[in-house]
Amino acid sequence: MTPLRIGNFSGFYGDRSDALREMLTGGEVDVLTGDYLAELTMLILARDRLKDPAAGYARTFLRRLEDCLGLARERGVRIVTNAGGLNPAGLAGRIRELADRLGLPVRVAHVEGDDLTAAHPGALAAHAYLGGFGIAECLRAGADVVVTGRVTDAALVTGPAAAHFGWRPADHDRLAGAVVAGHVLECGTQATGGNYAFFGEGDVRRPGFPLAEIHADGSSVITKHPGTGGFVDMGTVTAQLLYETGGARYAGPDVTARLDTVRLGPDGPDRVRIEGVRGEAPPPALKVGLNRLGGFRNEVVFVLTGLDIEAKAALVRDQLADALTASPPREVRWELVRTDRADADTEETASALLRLVVRDPDQQVVGRALSGAAVELALASYPGFHVLAPPGKGAPYGVFEDVYVPHGAVDHVAVLHTGRRVPVPPPPGTRPLDPVPSPPLPEPLPPGPTRRAPLGLVAGARSGDKGGNANVGVWARTDEGWRWLAHALTTDAFRRLLPESRDLPVTRHVLPRLRALNFVVEGILGAGVAAQHRFDPQAKALGEWLRSRHLDIPETLL
Repeated sequence: MTPLRIGNFSGFYGDRSDALREMLTGGEVDVLTGDYLAELTMLILARDRLKDPAAGYARTFLRRLEDCLGLARERGVRIVTNAGGLNPAGLAGRIRELADRLGLPVRVAHVEGDDLTAAHPGALAAHAYLGGFGIAECLRAGADVVVTGRVTDAALVTGPAAAHFGWRPADHDRLAGAVVAGHVLECGTQATGGNYAFFGEGDVRRPGFPLAEIHADGSSVITKHPGTGGFVDMGTVTAQLLYETGGARYAGPDVTARLDTVRLGPDGPDRVRIEGVRGEAPPPALKVGLNRLGGFRNEVVFVLTGLDIEAKAALVRDQLADALTASPPREVRWELVRTDRADADTEETASALLRLVVRDPDQQVVGRALSGAAVELALASYPGFHVLAPPGKGAPYGVFEDVYVPHGAVDHVAVLHTGRRVPVPPPPGTRPLDPVPSPPLPEPLPPGPTRRAPLGLVAGARSGDKGGNANVGVWARTDEGWRWLAHALTTDAFRRLLPESRDLPVTRHVLPRLRALNFVVEGILGAGVAAQHRFDPQAKALGEWLRSRHLDIPETLL
């Protein structure tokens, strides 16, 4: 059977505006998927909906579609997107209006049932992560465009694949293969050289968007349209496979994919084959992402220039002590970032940053009283006093958490283009998500001379967030590198290299077929990205920090 070619045109809300047209005109494709939803995006859309009950979807998708809907119809390309966000029915209605205005006979369907906000008082948004079979129902009935709310990112691929090949819920291996392909595609150009550790190995100034050629057995080839920028190789695919994952069992609502069974292989220029993926029944519970208002946050960054940086920072802290104790915020964080260097030839490189962040449920506590106290120091503090921006009155911040419900707690429904509502039953069987026993490690390298050098000379990394946790996937580029990495980068070594993780639970997962280690650091992101707990709130650069750290590396690898 001819493979199903599924491409991606969006990896997040705000991605490249011309990507949909580029994917429609750059080569052959059957289905295009747009992923718009992240934990922070759901909070943004929830706040939009508070202002306008008819809102709650990704407005930029509608603008893209106005330019490309006729082209997609002409080329027979179906579009599947989770841009519906909190209001998939509303976005589907707007697309029908658009099609009518353009005179296009486009069949629009949507999927609903993920919204559990009413069952969680106090939440701005509470949405279950649905699987791909609602999408499949819509496509089987002839939809040209399918809009969803909160489905798993990979469901945008498993749904079309299940519809095309006739897969059923018990086809675990095939579904797992599509989940892995979907996970590679979901972040768009991250699979084609974007955000890649070894970005200097290709021209990544404007990476093309990825596509997967999916076969009936669930295997796939990851590639991109000819002539587009970036590159696809074993490393770019490995990096994306490790992104925002944990252990060997990668759970979803339709299937649990076993990442320890994934086999990658070259299949020609800009082509990587994925095969051998095994699947298991999904876990008994569905994940629900719950967003709520955490309180109010304010921030001021003082610029400290030249000599006596530590003394200048101490003076500011002393001067603001009264303001911070008179009506103390629930949380006060000071951080001195030493970006300065001695005898600098520009003022900016002679300067350090002292960052004050306060949080409290009461906006008044973090608002103008604190802002006024900081501004009043302008002529009465350290020499060279200035701030990056004047503090404001305090802005709301969100908190994200996971809760879990049985599959039967959601009314997963495919609303066909005809208006007919088709219930999507829960999976016929489930399996608890037990950890996989750690596999045997490879033989270590023989003893030999070592050199103190950055880890990144011999290993790649990619990191990301899941709620308050972060993962750092690290992979070796050669078999010899893997023999060293698997023994050298223990959990204790990881904690030493990244001191922020020292007092936190860290779990190491070993994935020999990918020559990779995946570290999950619990709680390093506090209450999630919307809370902006740390300098890098989504842990995007945690892996690059790790790669920059020095350790003793065998000279044979350097």
